[in-house]
Amino acid sequence: MTRPTPPPRQPVTAWTLQVLHLCYRGEKIEDVLERAIRMLATADGKVDTGGRIKNGRHL
Repeated sequence: MTRPTPPPRQPVTAWTLQVLHLCYRGEKIEDVLERAIRMLATADGKVDTGGRIKNGRHL
């Protein structure tokens, strides 16, 4: 049986890593980044408050 392939990791800047490690100690990096992207996409009007993408053309 083969193991599922994990999603690819995206490189982050040194500053981003520092913020993640100092400000979000004990939290999984993936969880923090997912929340950040959700908040950004919501603020930019790309997704609704439920997290659903409004229109793929706007991404």
